[in-house]
Amino acid sequence: MAAQRTARVQPPLAPIPPAYRPEVLRLVYALLPLLLRWRLVGWLPAGITRLELVNGAPLFHLLEQFRQGRCRLLLAFRHSAVDDPLCGLWLFSRGLPPALRPQPVHFLYDRGMPLWAGRPLGWLLSRLGGVSLRRGRHPDWSALRQARALMRDGPFPFAVAPEGATNGLGHGLGPLEPGSARLALWCRDDLRRAGRAETVWIVPIGIQYRYPDAPWPRLERLLGRLERQMGLPPLPLPPLPRPPSSAAAGASGFPGADPLPERCRQRLLRLGEHLLSALEGFYGRFGEGEGERSGEGERTGEGDGRPRRADQADHCDGRIAGLQDRVLRLAEARLAVRAAGTAPDRCRRLEEVAWRWIHREDLPPRRRLAPLQRFLADRAAAEASLALQHMRLVETFVAVSGGYLGRPGDGSAGGGPPEFERCADIALLLHDGLARLSGGALPARPRLGRRHARLVVAEPIRVDEPLPANPAADGPTRRQVEGLSAQLEERLRGCLP
Repeated sequence: MAAQRTARVQPPLAPIPPAYRPEVLRLVYALLPLLLRWRLVGWLPAGITRLELVNGAPLFHLLEQFRQGRCRLLLAFRHSAVDDPLCGLWLFSRGLPPALRPQPVHFLYDRGMPLWAGRPLGWLLSRLGGVSLRRGRHPDWSALRQARALMRDGPFPFAVAPEGATNGLGHGLGPLEPGSARLALWCRDDLRRAGRAETVWIVPIGIQYRYPDAPWPRLERLLGRLERQMGLPPLPLPPLPRPPSSAAAGASGFPGADPLPERCRQRLLRLGEHLLSALEGFYGRFGEGEGERSGEGERTGEGDGRPRRADQADHCDGRIAGLQDRVLRLAEARLAVRAAGTAPDRCRRLEEVAWRWIHREDLPPRRRLAPLQRFLADRAAAEASLALQHMRLVETFVAVSGGYLGRPGDGSAGGGPPEFERCADIALLLHDGLARLSGGALPARPRLGRRHARLVVAEPIRVDEPLPANPAADGPTRRQVEGLSAQLEERLRGCLP
């Protein structure tokens, strides 16, 4: 349905103004246990049965200082999954000490979320205190002015996701957007210019998910479904292991190991190799430099169903990056967008240009268009929608690397059998990618089992560098933004499992 809508010209994409309503927040807090445990919305897997807060004392202290008017707070949440906002709601409604809860917050959210999840989500997020941001519009002054004012004078702390988007990898941090550091530095400078004594703090908060039961059989069933979708024969079962002697265990590196984790790793590597080869073969026929990878699938053994050697993971990252570039160039050519920056930067730029062709600000309402104008506007929207589909495929795998699953005995991912969570991350991303290829706008992820969530508060960052040399300059220097972003990234990395 969403794809059909974007294939036709739409009204302009206006910002959604924040309209905080405490009664809406109380209702969401009351429904939170159901949202965490059950799948009430198709695209929100949840199934989180336990949550805990680690090292919460610094956060508690700063919240008390904020309520006393002695500081301004920016809460920077790690963002790897669509369930992360539910964990934040749990923190503010149940994870804080009774004297500090409930704690409302203002926050930034992507203006595109109501496009793929439905208009009611935009209504809800605005009433929870959210500010809508168009990530690809540089700069989105409307959203930035609202966020800057709320960060400086708002009644609640301000929450952001410095990564800007989910990457689907619980053990990997995506590149940080500079906006979080810039917002904190703006607030510091605004306060000093106004002669106010509040201190600005950034509180990094990591979110970790764990499957306490490690349901390998469920993961095997998902892998079997992916193999059938890709046309791969089942991987032959390994022989049943004998009880290992001490010498044999030392040689294998897995004393008494269950063969199922290693089998899942091999199946995931085979699935990833097959999908990568198939996409290289497909996109090698289109776009710029189409002859560069012609026959790529034949050279890599596309479709033979054989598992690859583990040492080939060293060369996987270059192939992934090359494929991402090829797909993005194809989408950029459709929309006449210049290729520049990192893959996430290019994705955001493509998204913004596509929205401009779909949500036309230069045309009257659709009902007032002459038939010829409407036909051409719909054709342009359909072209932009197709470019978005290519971009979304890159976005799904933007953070995947060849070594994420680790290899036996090399020290990565522990140097032993792969962790269930790492295998689940890659399997679910493969599921999302196939759903994108089938034209789905909202991949409904299967549930692999119940999950536990840990929220880890890192050491807060005090934003107390001096003002720029030129007091009249409106904005922090690039050096300040990059330095604060690097510090925030280091603290968030420390929160990874």
